[in-house]
Amino acid sequence: MRHGVDAGMFQQTAHSPSVFELHRRMGDRARQLIDFCIPCNPYFPTPEMFELLARNLESVLKFYPSDADTIAGQLARVLGLNPSTIAMSNGSTELITWMDHLWVRESIAIPIPTFGRWTDQPLETGKRVDMFPLRERDSFELNVEAYVNFIRARRSRVAVLCNPNNPDGGYLPHRQILHFMDSLADLDLVVIDESFIDFVEIERNPSVASEAAIRPNVVVLKSLGKNFGLHGIRFGYLVANPGLAAAMRKALPKWNLNSLAETIVFMLAEHGDEYHESLRLLARDRYTMGRQLAQLPELTVYSSQANFLLVRLAPDLDGTDLRDHLLSRHQILIRECGNKLGMSKQFLRLVVRPQQDVIRLIEGIRDYTRARWQQAADPPSKPVALRSIS
Repeated sequence: MRHGVDAGMFQQTAHSPSVFELHRRMGDRARQLIDFCIPCNPYFPTPEMFELLARNLESVLKFYPSDADTIAGQLARVLGLNPSTIAMSNGSTELITWMDHLWVRESIAIPIPTFGRWTDQPLETGKRVDMFPLRERDSFELNVEAYVNFIRARRSRVAVLCNPNNPDGGYLPHRQILHFMDSLADLDLVVIDESFIDFVEIERNPSVASEAAIRPNVVVLKSLGKNFGLHGIRFGYLVANPGLAAAMRKALPKWNLNSLAETIVFMLAEHGDEYHESLRLLARDRYTMGRQLAQLPELTVYSSQANFLLVRLAPDLDGTDLRDHLLSRHQILIRECGNKLGMSKQFLRLVVRPQQDVIRLIEGIRDYTRARWQQAADPPSKPVALRSIS
């Protein structure tokens, strides 16, 4: 235990502990917790939407939801997609699991670092995972041609590409993703994980979902929880041609979505303006937060089009120690990336949050560096060995 933090919370899994787990372990200290760890939209749903949910909570929790096809049909109407091209799930990780079982037979190619389930899931089921390393010297930018050549050299049968990528937030333009899909039209499956695509601002209509729906071997993955700031509901969906989408719907349980998910999906049609405003505010905060963090000499900040920023600590700083310091002294939770394939504990992923939270984060980082400097300036003296005098 360091800084009064139980390190076991962060060693049980490749992912960070839940806020619920932190509250149980930290007690009253967790009441002021600021979460810079879990990628979430802080501006959506609006307080008015939460108030409406609270008023209807009893009926939402008491009654069965509709079947998945009914909920997916409403989502398709909101998004302007053909219902036959959609399959909804209890979180995007459920879809990753079923894609592995249904369509990954031999091998899968994945750039690293990226979202951990893309490597963990096929490894757990004994598949060969061909990992294409993204280099720090290239700011973790993915070279599409090099990745395609790697896939060909390894003879991978399935390929994954996250856009924007997690944890660096790197984004590839629409035209490059189309080229990637068309270059691999002979593979068993090509997956474009667009879990964070709604946060992209440098290109209009960045998603390739509509193009995936007319290709024989492409699936686009979406995560509603990240976009809508509702991780606790656990809902996501995929877009693919009707044959692939139907195969996924057939594999999933008929009632795999809960009543809260259904309520939110049916609310979306009336709150589109509020959602788009939340994306505008988050893009503003991303720019401001990145600029402020870059002014700290201890940090290198990477460009991002997601709702988080990847930063690298100076060589003399320890990411695990900083994480524990921020949690115990400042009630701030961050994502230290030492357990991500292709990264080290010198890297942190920091979720974009409103200005008042960023100020508190910066104060916490400065407090940590001051403590390190003080420790270096005044190292603890070694105990003096006393000899007994007879």
